[in-house]
Order: sequence, then C-alpha cells, then structure tokens
Amino acid sequence: MLLPEFYCRNSDWLNKFLIVFLVIRISFYTFAVTMDIERIKELVYRLPSLSTTLGMEFLSTDEPDTCMARMKVDERCRQPFGFLSGGASLALAENLAGVGSMGLCPDKIAVGVNVTGSHVKAVLEGDTVTAVARLRHQGKTLHQWQVDITNEQGELISTVQVTNYVV
Repeated sequence: MLLPEFYCRNSDWLNKFLIVFLVIRISFYTFAVTMDIERIKELVYRLPSLSTTLGMEFLSTDEPDTCMARMKVDERCRQPFGFLSGGASLALAENLAGVGSMGLCPDKIAVGVNVTGSHVKAVLEGDTVTAVARLRHQGKTLHQWQVDITNEQGELISTVQVTNYVV
C-alpha cells in the first residue's frame, strides 16, 4: 500500500507518530507481563482457603512470567503412609498458577479448568517442596502454565500443566 502524498511530504510527522505508537505499545506490553504477587498474596491469605489449610507460601520472582511457592510436607498434605499426597501436589500447582494468572491480570480472577500432572518421585513428611510455575501461553481468557515441583535436593517430584480461565 502506498502512503498518500501528504504522509510522504510530512514524513517527520509520520515518524513521530510511529515512535509514540511503539512507545505506548511497548509500555503496555511491559505492564501486561509484570506480576504483582504481593497484592495477590494478601487476597489469598485474607480468608481460610485450601492454600492456607495446606500451608502454601507464595514467592515473587525476578522473572515476569514465573512465580514460586513452597509447601512443608506435614500432616496437612501427606498420605497415611507419610508421603506427600499427589492431590496436595496438584493443589499446590493449581493454586500457584492461579496466583500467577491473577498477578498478570490484577483486576480479574483465575479459575483452573484443567490440571494434569505426573508424579515421578516420592517425598517424605518433613521435607519441603518448591513449585515453580512458568507461563507457556497468555491469551485473553486462557493461560497455560507449566509447574515443576522439586524436593529440597532439587530433584523433580511432579510436573503439572495447568490451564486457567481468566474472568
């Protein structure tokens, strides 16, 4: 498409417009990927919930598309045999991904619509697990997260994929 003669004669105006447009677009993008986990933590810890019942601790990270959580393996999240319950691992992953989605979209809520996981190693009571959630896709209403859960030695315990619906 050819630009009208007006734009060609006034290319300085067009250049200024494009620069302003790009600055606004880059500023919006930077804002859109910055997480405010501290504000979300206040919402999570305000009332009793699964996160508080299981003792989940949510942590900010330096990466804008990543968040972390820790959970002590104790009587709240273990099987009768003394191992971390697989359900507690999935709950940790889903709650962490929800915190991440709400950090990316501060005025919205996120609900898990699909959680799929594989448990590859057992964790004994007394250990602490760390979950790291990485954003894989951010659409307007769907977020896809990859959550890896490790033990205190850094060994992979579970890998979980979470899809959140953002409303």
